[in-house]
Amino acid sequence: MTISRSICLGFLALITAGTLLLMLPFSHSDGHWGILSTALFTATSAVCVTGLSVVDVGQYYSGLGQFFIALMAQVGGLGYMTATTFLLLLLGRKFRLRDKLAMHQSLDTSGISGMQHLVKSIIGMTLMLEILGILLLLPVFEPDYGLGQGLWMATFHSINAFNNAGFGLLSNSFMDYATDPLLNVAITLMIILGGIGYQVLLELYLWGRDRVSQKPIRFTFSLHFKIVTSTTLFLLFLGTLSFFLTEFNNPATLGTLTVGEKLIAAWFQSVTTRTAGFNTVDLSQMTTTSLFLTIAFMFVGASPGSTGGGLKTTTLRVLVMCTRAVLQGKEEVLCYQRKIPMSLILKAIGGVMASLLTVIVATILMSLAAPTQEFLPVLFEVVSAFATVGLSIGITAQANLTTQLILVLVMYVGRVGVLMLMSALLGDPAPSTLHYPEEDLLVG
Repeated sequence: MTISRSICLGFLALITAGTLLLMLPFSHSDGHWGILSTALFTATSAVCVTGLSVVDVGQYYSGLGQFFIALMAQVGGLGYMTATTFLLLLLGRKFRLRDKLAMHQSLDTSGISGMQHLVKSIIGMTLMLEILGILLLLPVFEPDYGLGQGLWMATFHSINAFNNAGFGLLSNSFMDYATDPLLNVAITLMIILGGIGYQVLLELYLWGRDRVSQKPIRFTFSLHFKIVTSTTLFLLFLGTLSFFLTEFNNPATLGTLTVGEKLIAAWFQSVTTRTAGFNTVDLSQMTTTSLFLTIAFMFVGASPGSTGGGLKTTTLRVLVMCTRAVLQGKEEVLCYQRKIPMSLILKAIGGVMASLLTVIVATILMSLAAPTQEFLPVLFEVVSAFATVGLSIGITAQANLTTQLILVLVMYVGRVGVLMLMSALLGDPAPSTLHYPEEDLLVG
């Protein structure tokens, strides 16, 4: 079995196990057996760290059911291979070459050296940052829910924020805390840290360690780090400015807030569209312009090797640099004085085309399954599912069985990746030594 098939089947196994757990009576607040379609949708959304739900999670599921959802989001955020590899390491199994290759493909790293240490670092870093999130969120929820329930609220939302899952225990997400500075800082911090990827976090740690120890050798950041951080900061700033301007006078969203509160709310929406799924304003009341901007930001998504989905920031940056190279009449694609390999350019183009095709086909199927729905809300929900964001403007909660199954499939494809899924279905390509003659054609 190929590595890509192992990863795709691993996610299916997690979804199946999660579905069975969420169907059991003790997972529900009313103590009854769950509905298969609802359990399947919730389990898929949790494992694929999406956050879309057809029920009110805080009311529908018991404490144990909520724990299962948080656990699935944790495993899904780490990735199937990372979670299983760490479990095998705990059991004392030797880390084989195939395991290293699988981790390399799952995390999209540049090599396989030090993979065992990387897995341990990822687990340790995840736990440390999620504990930080719990400590920041506890003062927010403890006054309203008491210490015990407040601690669980902080834990559940910290796990979901860092893993960019977007599940919440409140019926209206964080709309009641739209102007709470601590919650806005804590949630957005967790989302950003989870969405920039483990390699970036590790480089930040190594840079900080060298600065503290005052090593004479200057730490050099990788090209990946530079592209991810600069692109992420630009998109966050652009999103904040866009939402601030487009919703400034909308009384149903930012219109009634002060200027400072509007900036906080616009910042939160800019961050959460990067595959997190929480919201502090009523998305269904946003302007058409804001909804379309949200779709664009959701489609881009987070960064490679992170807990988020979407097209990825590096893919967007590679395509932008390709466009710049064409406009400047250059035959090489450069970024930060480094040449981008042709293999990465082809992968970026392939990823964009496959992603667009998936969204287009899913939108058509959704429109056929729900013919009374308008186009923009349908596209919004499809992109939210594909980019594993979890934001919704109400369609998911009212979805029929056919629509739910379409979204389940889209969430799965978005989490494992279109290219990896195609590789799993078609198998590894056969090596070839043939080289064909080159010929020009007209494009553009």
